[in-house]
Amino acid sequence: MDKNTGDIKYCQMPFEGITSFTVDYVRIVWHEHLSLHQQKTWELSHVLVGKGTRLTGGVAEAFSAGEVVLIPPGLPHTWLYDESVSNENGEIENITVVFSDSLLTYLAKAFPELETVVSEIQNNKVAISFGGDALQQLQQLTAAMARQSKIEQISSLIKLFMLLASQEKSVIAGYPLVDDKKERKLQQIYWYVMNHFRQDITLDEIAQFVNMGKSSFCTFFRRMTGQTFFTYLTGYRIESSCQMLTETDKPIADVCFESGFRDMPHYNRVFKKLKKVTPTHYRKSYRKRNTPPVA
Repeated sequence: MDKNTGDIKYCQMPFEGITSFTVDYVRIVWHEHLSLHQQKTWELSHVLVGKGTRLTGGVAEAFSAGEVVLIPPGLPHTWLYDESVSNENGEIENITVVFSDSLLTYLAKAFPELETVVSEIQNNKVAISFGGDALQQLQQLTAAMARQSKIEQISSLIKLFMLLASQEKSVIAGYPLVDDKKERKLQQIYWYVMNHFRQDITLDEIAQFVNMGKSSFCTFFRRMTGQTFFTYLTGYRIESSCQMLTETDKPIADVCFESGFRDMPHYNRVFKKLKKVTPTHYRKSYRKRNTPPVA
């Protein structure tokens, strides 16, 4: 997506016409990840290190390490990583498996045993986030594929397709965009919030970004989402702070300011209103639930 206009880019994958799939282990500085884009291929993304906000189609939601998401062809998407979570070199890490739809079609023709598997995958038009046993198996399999030779990856790819077709305990992570000006405009607003929520965002700024008057913008956003823009923005900031509370050791004050709030009392009040507990209690409760018992 263009950083000035919020337009979606079409991403021509470098392997198209050369090979039917790729497996890439990526380590890059958090802000160098691809902006909002779409391509003709399928994409399976496994986040190893990093967290932030994922925008898939018209859905914006938080993500963290361990997530495995399948993106169908033509669905605009991006992962906006948070600077606060990275490896020792300040990098995020992920494994991305990209494969062509023609590969699926060929496999179904060449191997009748795979027709059902291929059909389950190709009939899927939404982004899928995996859970349960399928998630664990996909995490292990993609990690193994990143270390394998091309020939070894081919056999693993069949196993991968079988897991993708099962979709047990999976949830929808993004819908195809309706070719509609209203939906496009709403996505531009989400993108702007993802990139600027740490800063002060005025009604003038966001309305001007989408070429609307303030009054028209407020009416538009409420009709499209059922809430005011600033209610959405506040909720987004709180969710961002929740990720920092659970995934970093940053002081509460730093979490407050890095989430876009400007004073601690206000942050604490809003947090307790939305989460029913204070930020400190939220962090302690999370760590208590996720700390393994001493043997």
